[in-house]
Amino acid sequence: MQIAGYPFAHGLAAAPMAGVSDRVFRQLCRSLGASSTTAEMVSARPELRGTRKSRLRLDHAGERAPRIVQIAGGDAKDLAFAARVNADEGADIIDINMGCPAKKVCRKAAGSALMRDVDQVGRILDAVVAASPVPVTLKMRTGVSADRRNAVAIARIADAAGIAALAVHGRTRDQHYRGQAEYDTIAAVKRAVSIPVWANGDIDSPAKARAVLKATGADGLMIGRAACRRPWLFREIIVERATGCAPPPPGLDDERELLLGLIEQIHDFYGEEQGLRVARKHIGWLIERRPVPPVLYMDLMQAASAARQLRLLDCVFDAAEQRHIPA
Repeated sequence: MQIAGYPFAHGLAAAPMAGVSDRVFRQLCRSLGASSTTAEMVSARPELRGTRKSRLRLDHAGERAPRIVQIAGGDAKDLAFAARVNADEGADIIDINMGCPAKKVCRKAAGSALMRDVDQVGRILDAVVAASPVPVTLKMRTGVSADRRNAVAIARIADAAGIAALAVHGRTRDQHYRGQAEYDTIAAVKRAVSIPVWANGDIDSPAKARAVLKATGADGLMIGRAACRRPWLFREIIVERATGCAPPPPGLDDERELLLGLIEQIHDFYGEEQGLRVARKHIGWLIERRPVPPVLYMDLMQAASAARQLRLLDCVFDAAEQRHIPA
């Protein structure tokens, strides 16, 4: 799979996720087989570019190309300006967010709310492609609601505007993340355009990856929530394709090394105070796989120092080792 001259071996992408897809998590996904990672969305509003949150989201130090920045907003001029500025600052690809269903984003006529107005979508895509010196991609949903699935119409507009690739989440805006993703619309998008298409939604195993590729004819797969819980899923898909057999999950020692390394890097990246808060999400996903007594869970969530949080994580793995809890 190639997008604007950039090769994407295996065609596996880690989806941009607010509050998750920081530089640390992106590098972890790359190390485990993701051929593409996208930074969590940044606002296109110029006055928000200088905030600490935006600076951290735009930190790509040490990452190999292509470095992809996702921009969000509802104003064509702001989005065009954001595309040009981010490209000038080192982004190799600009991605436009028309997929986020969060209320705080959609209230500002951004994210998936943009799909309500096809004419505005066209104006935005034309403006961003014209302003950006680097390729522009688009992430969207299948539509606004079940009776307004307009992804195919928007995909054709995107293709004509010069968008380099599309990622389509198999849900409408009003579904958020509820129910099961549907892939017929993604397949229709793929048939309607000449550019690469990523299929996104509910890909949580090598078997599901195979099924989604077959159902959609997509060029690649974009994985979001499942990668939060099992970032080694990218590697499992690659091995299963090569051998026909899905590999076993990482052993306890490997998972311990992976997670503790991730948490330490999060502490370093954000600083101790914010790092403790960010790390709790990843710890919560660990606990889903390896349940712990309520007292230990509360201690983990309330740890007041990086050192204590890491010590308690070690306790989780020690307990799992003693009880032989499978992943």
